Amino acid sequence: MASSNIYVGLEIGTSKVCMVVGEVRDDGAIKILGVGQHPSAGVRKGEIVDPDTVQTCLHDALMRAEERSDVEINTVFLAVTGSHIQSLNNRGTIRVSDEEMEITAEDLDEVKKIARDVPLPKENGYIHSIIQHYFVDGQEKVLNPVNMLGQKLEADYHIIHGVKTRIQNAIRCVREVPLEVEDIVFSPVAAAQVVLNREAKNEGALLLDIGGGTTDYICFVDGAVVASGCAPIGGDHITNDIALVLKIPLARAEKLKVKHGSASLKNVKNEEIVIEGESGKKVEQELLNQIMNARLTELLTVVAEPLRKQGCLEKLGSGIFLTGGSSLMTGIDDVTEEIFGVPVQKAGAASMSGPAALFENPQYATPVGLIRYAQLLDEQRPRKGPLGKLGKKIEQIFSSKS
Repeated sequence: MASSNIYVGLEIGTSKVCMVVGEVRDDGAIKILGVGQHPSAGVRKGEIVDPDTVQTCLHDALMRAEERSDVEINTVFLAVTGSHIQSLNNRGTIRVSDEEMEITAEDLDEVKKIARDVPLPKENGYIHSIIQHYFVDGQEKVLNPVNMLGQKLEADYHIIHGVKTRIQNAIRCVREVPLEVEDIVFSPVAAAQVVLNREAKNEGALLLDIGGGTTDYICFVDGAVVASGCAPIGGDHITNDIALVLKIPLARAEKLKVKHGSASLKNVKNEEIVIEGESGKKVEQELLNQIMNARLTELLTVVAEPLRKQGCLEKLGSGIFLTGGSSLMTGIDDVTEEIFGVPVQKAGAASMSGPAALFENPQYATPVGLIRYAQLLDEQRPRKGPLGKLGKKIEQIFSSKS
């Protein structure tokens, strides 16, 4: 790419393939230069099941993104998702060997390595290792232990991992276009970069990214990631239920859901809705809402229960932030609040400029978040070529340990 401050985020979702081109200004602000998208085909529950078909969609999205941004695209930051992605928390501990008990950069590297050294299923590899907190002789939440005095140094990490071959298939699919993958990012990690500010993370916040085929989540407590994951249920499952119960095509079920449906059972009007294109066939509003409510309740419960057991929900001072295309569903905030017992707000991708109130739309949170992620990554290390940049990540994903 001609300019080192231009990045491209790519999301291959169940509903759409979306490529966003963004430019990072000298003051750190991001300007969206253009977007290319195409309806998805060959993707099921966030994962590629037909690479050839996906590549066709990618080509179309790429051409549109290049045309609208006037940028030749060679490299992308790629969002990954899927129910195979899991997470865990782990603590590493070392005794400081220096006689003066001064913690060195080498000590920090050693404790990081121990904290990240977690046995994973042999088919899995690391996606992210995210620092939560450091501890020095029991002192909590130390930001930078180097040069402090102490005998025991500890580091807590949140580790996100997934099946190597599934991630490799996504990378290979993009490379066949051909595009180089600069880095891979778990979708909610990207979305959180633009949906959640520092204050929300510090007060405690849960981001729910509800797409067509999956619901991704990431939870922050005291500024640190404490939980993340993916449930293989999304808005398309609600559409499918409507189609099955009412015996209508999926396209009409989707239109009915968007135009007339609500996931909430509060204040339901006792009226009938004419189903367009179905020869005067009608459905009661109450029945339509019940269908949507049942599946959404199932979806949200799958996410809420492990977080409740982990004790996270009582620590969400900023509440729950809904994003993703399916977060636009009427009544979804009411149902989410009922299930989690936590205040809810809908969120888009804020603090961006460009051809676009479009990017305030929550369905763009992940690809726009990839731009912010790329910016932060480059602030933390010198920029390398794309192969060098992904090299360490590829090594982490495809080695048995790392």
